[in-house]
Amino acid sequence: MDLFSLGREEDRDSRLLADRMRPSNLDEYIGQEHIVGPGKLLRRAIEADQVSSILLYGPPGCGKTTLAHIISKHTQGEFVRLNAVDASVKDVREVIEQAKSNKSLYGTKTILFLDEVHRFNSSRQDALLPAVEKGTIIFIGATTENPFHYVNGALMSRSTLFQLKPLTKEHSLIAMKRALQDQDQGLGFMQLQVDDEALDHIASMANGDIRRALNALELAALTTPPNTDGTIHITLEVAEESIRRPTVQADESTQYDVLSAFHKSIRGSSDAALFWFLYAVEKLGMDPMVFIRRLIAASSEDIGLANPQAMIQATSALEAYRHNGWPEAKLNIAQAILFAVESPKSNAVYTAISRATSAIEEFSSAEVPLHLRDTHYQGAAKLGHAGYKYPHDYPGHYVKQDYLPKELARRVFYQATEQGNEAKISHNQRLRWNE
Repeated sequence: MDLFSLGREEDRDSRLLADRMRPSNLDEYIGQEHIVGPGKLLRRAIEADQVSSILLYGPPGCGKTTLAHIISKHTQGEFVRLNAVDASVKDVREVIEQAKSNKSLYGTKTILFLDEVHRFNSSRQDALLPAVEKGTIIFIGATTENPFHYVNGALMSRSTLFQLKPLTKEHSLIAMKRALQDQDQGLGFMQLQVDDEALDHIASMANGDIRRALNALELAALTTPPNTDGTIHITLEVAEESIRRPTVQADESTQYDVLSAFHKSIRGSSDAALFWFLYAVEKLGMDPMVFIRRLIAASSEDIGLANPQAMIQATSALEAYRHNGWPEAKLNIAQAILFAVESPKSNAVYTAISRATSAIEEFSSAEVPLHLRDTHYQGAAKLGHAGYKYPHDYPGHYVKQDYLPKELARRVFYQATEQGNEAKISHNQRLRWNE
């Protein structure tokens, strides 16, 4: 059963242009040369009808469903498509049972294409595993979300992951020009005059989504009144009315990626850190508090005592946001971000914690040295809790003595760098170590 059938010729007007123009072979396929170019693994597998279980991961409109459509045209087996939005475990089990029958009675393989697989919860994905493991079905999953976040590890391990790249403006232009020339499935049967700037605008606004570009082109063609000579003129103004700038969706994976980009930019670029912060809040609708918290963490993890003022700036931005809200606190947060990026950097605090944690894990318990134990009660001296030297009684308010358990007496956890304010700390450390 092939659910990709495009229907009868006379039904052309009932189907969207993007569906009518969907390529049926790899020579017509646009983009993704890194996985379906000449000699590439996936191309060879499709042409030889030897596709194994795979996951197709990429942004909307980049060609995932089209690849599945091409596979359906090349296979001698049964091809079934389900959409995870409305498919149930019952639907999956029915496909599996039919696949068992096809294999045992006719020796025919079954390919199950599950679109938007990220919408399948864990239990529904588990229903696929036995059939995939036994080879009862060949599984093809398509997702716009990071599969490492949304697809079960067991299913991931049994599938080959192919990551599709975002398509470009040029790819959309190729698809639209092909549709304008196609007399049968495209718009070539219409008397269209399409200005180059109109095509360019649609391609730019589609943002790499060929389906969106073709649908906008068709909308412009079908809604523009013809001139007296029957010609339909699609101008830039018409194109601007036919497609709007897409709304960016801040799914969980995107939020993690943007937050990661923000934190990494704090270590090296004021411009990038400010960009990712504003992009996330004003474009993706993310909560500014998420970035303030990350800024506070970075103030210790990446700056620390090299510039202790970074922490003060970050917590002040937090207070400003709590009192003033958004967008009034935008300047305060931006100031704290820029202060952090331009501060000298040190990860000595982070490293010190890691070293101390490792030392703690070495011992089941640590015995407090006698001279550091509590002496506020009568009789402490009889227990040997004596010998502590009060540093303020010594020159420089420092005296050398052991503070760690004797097993760790020579360990160094915090080692200051030569960055910013830590240079002074480093100098003092060297003086103490050399005593």
